Amino acid sequence: MPTLTLYGAPGSGAVAVEAALTLIGQPYSLIDAVTWDEDDRTSGDRVLAANPLRQVPALVLPTGEALTESAAILIWLAEQYPDARLAPAPGDPRRGQFLRWMSFVSAAIYSLYWVKDDPTRLAPDPAAGPVLVARTDDRIAECWRMMGEQITPGAWLMGEALSVLDLYVAVVSRFRPRRQRFYAAAPNMADIIRRVDVHPQLQTLWAERYPFEPGWDAV
Repeated sequence: MPTLTLYGAPGSGAVAVEAALTLIGQPYSLIDAVTWDEDDRTSGDRVLAANPLRQVPALVLPTGEALTESAAILIWLAEQYPDARLAPAPGDPRRGQFLRWMSFVSAAIYSLYWVKDDPTRLAPDPAAGPVLVARTDDRIAECWRMMGEQITPGAWLMGEALSVLDLYVAVVSRFRPRRQRFYAAAPNMADIIRRVDVHPQLQTLWAERYPFEPGWDAV
């Protein structure tokens, strides 16, 4: 029987959590809550039981405790299931940089989509929307560039072992301005993230939850 309940949605940041659970081999129940579907508010409202911010992902533990924030969930999973080796362990020399980049993707990049997906949240004038989106795209690309210049990858972003950071970047880099701009901004991470795309254990998940449809990587 599943011991965890994940609120998510296809094509959302929750897919990174689904990828981690898949690699761990941990069963879970999935409740889709498509929070951006204005024509079906009840779908997005499902997550309110776990997250008052009406955002996915949210992970509910068997105790009833709810975890929110994708980076926190991914770090927690890696710690709870150490045999999967999806993060440098506490005390590992790479641990500090792992936590740094997990937090960076969450705070510097992922958080921008709250504004970018609906510019009227901060700019009520619809005429300001395209400028806000364009500048946000530029900021996202700049953050990827800074990360690429400061991280020292091996076979994977944190060295020779795949981690939840690879999964996180693989999913978030698919959001607009999408992969072509990500590749241009952070070329030293490009081949690593492409390797996540073709990971044999994740092919069914990608096909079902975040398909590589024509034009998926276009700006």
